Amino acid sequence: MQPSSLSPIGLEQLEERLRTELSYLNLPANVWVVPRTVGERALLPVAVIGGGMAGVCVATALRYSGVPVEVFDQSADQLEGPWLTSARMETLRSPKELTGPALGIPSLTFRAWFTAQFGEQAWQALDKIPRPQWAEYLHWLKRMSGVTVHNRMRAERIEPTANGYSRLTFRNLDSGETSEVLARRVILATGRDGLGGPWMPDWAQELPADRRFHSSDLWANDAFRGKRVVVIGVGASAMDCAATALENGASKVHLLARRQQIPRINKSKGSGSMGMAHGFWKLSDDWKWRIRHYINKQQVPPPKGSTLRVSRFPNAYFHTHVWVESTQVNPDGSIRLITNQGPLDTDVVIFSTGFRINLEVRPEFAAFASSIRRWGDRYQPSVGQEDIELFDSPDLGEAFEFQARPGTSCPGLERIHCFCYPATLSHGAVAGDIPQISDGAQRLARALCAAFLQEDIETHFAQLEEYSEPELDGDEWEEVPLPGVQSETLFRNA
Repeated sequence: MQPSSLSPIGLEQLEERLRTELSYLNLPANVWVVPRTVGERALLPVAVIGGGMAGVCVATALRYSGVPVEVFDQSADQLEGPWLTSARMETLRSPKELTGPALGIPSLTFRAWFTAQFGEQAWQALDKIPRPQWAEYLHWLKRMSGVTVHNRMRAERIEPTANGYSRLTFRNLDSGETSEVLARRVILATGRDGLGGPWMPDWAQELPADRRFHSSDLWANDAFRGKRVVVIGVGASAMDCAATALENGASKVHLLARRQQIPRINKSKGSGSMGMAHGFWKLSDDWKWRIRHYINKQQVPPPKGSTLRVSRFPNAYFHTHVWVESTQVNPDGSIRLITNQGPLDTDVVIFSTGFRINLEVRPEFAAFASSIRRWGDRYQPSVGQEDIELFDSPDLGEAFEFQARPGTSCPGLERIHCFCYPATLSHGAVAGDIPQISDGAQRLARALCAAFLQEDIETHFAQLEEYSEPELDGDEWEEVPLPGVQSETLFRNA
């Protein structure tokens, strides 16, 4: 066999190859889930909230498994996820070779998509994947998945019931109209802030609202032209925010880190293995907590390229072992930050301080938020291992399902599945990050297949009893008596 050409083949030929690969694998499987209704209304087997990478990946895994599924996202088409909105990095932080949401299908990988258009030599020359190009690839992936995605549909209420389904209320953000969907299972693929929102320290509330921003907020690239900017934090998003401000005319940018030095080693990368992908969720509680707390405590360093993107500016200043003790508004309206190392005047403060799990701030979860069992409800870490993120993390079952907090009752809660970052302590980093997203999606899809079979087993058995497609027509042999034995009949091949 001759090696493949280094020249691009074009997306049309790639898409034809994809169809061939899927046919070889008999994908998607035939729909086998038993249809159910409530009155005259059909029950959707699975509704996925969130049409970004995780949502489309798990929905595709379900479709390939023969499970009907629909996806709902509040963003416009092609704007799902952060890639073209709040994300400000030039390139992805993940290595280009990772197969990400391809579900083990070669022609669904970013590399296949890229080389089909630009060729193998361009792939070899590529360092990291440009962020807008990754967004373009995800849009193509969504189109090729065959999954129904409803855009501009915001989930306003998710209400589990005791009757084997959840009631979902959506608002169409274009028309303002509301609609209701009944779904047997609900998957929350709602991203990094999936069960909460951006977090800022308490002193942020002392600042005027128009002078404080979070790294996940939307703003025009040139919003800080000519202004002094302080960025709280030195992680990846902090570097991206600082670089964007500097590239668009900020007069100076100060980055403040509480640590004595900026982290240099990505311990999270050191935990990436097939063992972790498939085995973390089977570890003991102590090991799960120990691993995730260690990674949190060490912190993930900013990428080298992102840091150089900032440090090449002479008006960028890095400050370590510094924290804000109080704030005040100067007579000219600017902000003075009183730090442990002295005062610092600025016009704008950007908080790159991450997210916190806090279901109570999400109105769509009001019907069940107080019933969800957190790790902190049942697990007591050893002294020195305390961790607010882990304490607040939902304690999920084997199918990523929520479980009820002791002393509460929320029928149907187990039919809501958490496939976003807060699942990490229970299942590992398989529900949001690029490296293991397919592993998590396939694990959840298989778990839901098992659940649907168990719930409908009587119907499936009745279908088994009614199955009557013959393998033989009855004329494939002739009956003859055994010599000397007239009372018995054996079969001889025709």
